[in-house]
Amino acid sequence: MEYGREVPADLAAVERILHWKEFHRPFSEEKLRQQGARCMDCGIPFCHTGQFMHGMTSGCPIHNLIPEWNDLIYRDLWKEGLKRLLFTNNFPEFTGRVCPAPCEGSCTAGLHGDAVTIKNIELAIIEKGFRQGWIKPHRPAFQTGKRVAVIGSGPAGLACADCLNQAGHAVTVYERAERPGGLLMYGIPNMKLEKHVVNRRIDLMTAEGIKFITHTEVGVDYPGDQLLAEHDAVVLCGGATRPRDLQIEGRELKGIHFAMEFLRGNTRNLIGGSLLDEEPITISARGKRVVVIGGGDTGTDCVATSLRHGCQSVTQLEILPQSPAERPEGNPWPEWPRINRLDYGQEEAATIFGEDPRMFNRLTKKFVGGAEGQITEVLTVQVEWKPDDQGRMQPEEIPGSEISLPADLVLLAMGFLGPEDQLLNQLGISREVDSRIKTSLGKYATNLPGVYAAGDMRRGQSLVVWAIQEGRGAAQEVDHYLMKEA
Repeated sequence: MEYGREVPADLAAVERILHWKEFHRPFSEEKLRQQGARCMDCGIPFCHTGQFMHGMTSGCPIHNLIPEWNDLIYRDLWKEGLKRLLFTNNFPEFTGRVCPAPCEGSCTAGLHGDAVTIKNIELAIIEKGFRQGWIKPHRPAFQTGKRVAVIGSGPAGLACADCLNQAGHAVTVYERAERPGGLLMYGIPNMKLEKHVVNRRIDLMTAEGIKFITHTEVGVDYPGDQLLAEHDAVVLCGGATRPRDLQIEGRELKGIHFAMEFLRGNTRNLIGGSLLDEEPITISARGKRVVVIGGGDTGTDCVATSLRHGCQSVTQLEILPQSPAERPEGNPWPEWPRINRLDYGQEEAATIFGEDPRMFNRLTKKFVGGAEGQITEVLTVQVEWKPDDQGRMQPEEIPGSEISLPADLVLLAMGFLGPEDQLLNQLGISREVDSRIKTSLGKYATNLPGVYAAGDMRRGQSLVVWAIQEGRGAAQEVDHYLMKEA
């Protein structure tokens, strides 16, 4: 009632596209305390519910004790606020940067006004903790003698390894890339999550006793049967890394790439590639007419990265309709608000080229190439969404609405289909119809004794914060299994 919602102004788009650094500016502690004071300290807070409502996350999946640390920051008790934050969140420095903040969508203050700036406060707390030296390596007081292998070093694998290590188990994390971090290192661009932030956490976990083995693909460089023989438990956290393809005419043309090829190569180029890499270091967008197919976060990252390369133009195709400016009638609080948002990449493109790069209700029909087999055009058609016989909404082409977009580089950012097959087939892991690892409802154990799964491998493509929650949950089950066997 006394303070309005305030967030720090970002670095201007024309300035930030000239470099790869983070562009969110910090707030003063006085401003942060004022924003913490806006928290209503609800008797029944919805901000940390972490539930699915109509297919969207509502509230914080890791059940952060948000009202508690908001109040502590308001009272200038930062160290105590840090303790409450770390009680539920292994890596606030990641979620404070890349989480879409479903907690704010469910904030009670947002029911009739503006939500509390939860995400900004969270990031400020953890970064002050690092600056003040409050965050130090914490080795477990005892060792159980049990050995656990965690496959994959993304957010689920890191959270699982962190919890199991603190429980006293000897944890080894296997990563097929040359650096640990998984999605955090190679999937999220540097301007959203600078890689020194990831390295800082990896270094801390290493100092706490966790062993990281990189450039080792389990199932290829390290056979699955040997893995099982040498560990008391295994947790599969390899992610949902099979990209969704677009098999239309002209798909074989040069210049068409999956988004992660583009983003991963760009990050490798920034942080220093390795001669061991099997793929090109960088797919460049410099001077090119770029078409991004897919309207999610990955597509936005492709837009922003293309701008920093110095592309000639960039267009983002979205098959779905544009969301409304305000909550629609069927999307009440505390559901995640399905409203139109101009994300950082679109904001930058609009500033540079004078208009939003997104084209909604656009279906890609055909890729057209030149004499040398290089992509030159993308043929698209406008669609409208209509219910079929079962009431399911389906896209229907509008006759005469075809347009052709010039293109030198096409990036496919249409999501992911599930985990890769090799290791799972080698181990004989049961799968769901959609290829996810099969576990019992709300549990993490696979059909193989002592083998567990967490993160996108188990639940499908999702948020970093859900991956952390999955890693924590799997670690708890593994610990119960190991100590029961002890």
